[in-house]
Amino acid sequence: MIILSTSANAQTLSVIPREYVSSFVMTVRDDSTNVAETYNISTASQVGNYLTFTNVFNLVENRFYDLTLETASGVIYRDRIFCSDQDIDQDNNDYYDLNDGQYTTYDGSDNTYIVI
Repeated sequence: MIILSTSANAQTLSVIPREYVSSFVMTVRDDSTNVAETYNISTASQVGNYLTFTNVFNLVENRFYDLTLETASGVIYRDRIFCSDQDIDQDNNDYYDLNDGQYTTYDGSDNTYIVI
C-alpha cells in the first residue's frame, strides 16, 4: 500500500512494475465515490529495481484509492493508495492513529468525559 498526503505539491512514487517504461497512463480511482482520474506520465525513470515518477494528486484525507499503471501492451502495475496527513514512519513506531487529535490522555486532574 502506498501512503500519500493531501499536499498540492508533487509527490514521488517508486514502484516495481512488470515492465520498465518511461511513459504510461496512470489511473487513480476513489473507492468511496468510484470516480477515476487519469494522468499521463512521460518522465518516469528506472532507479535500481524501481520505476520512479512524480505527480500532483487531488486526494481527500482518510480515503482509499486504486492505482493502475497501463501501457499500450496492458497493465504493468496495480496497488492501493491511502491518503493521510499524519506522519507515518514504521521505523520510528509512528503508526496511523484513527483518533488522532480527537482524544487526549487522562492527566489526573480533568474529570470530564464524553459519552457516545
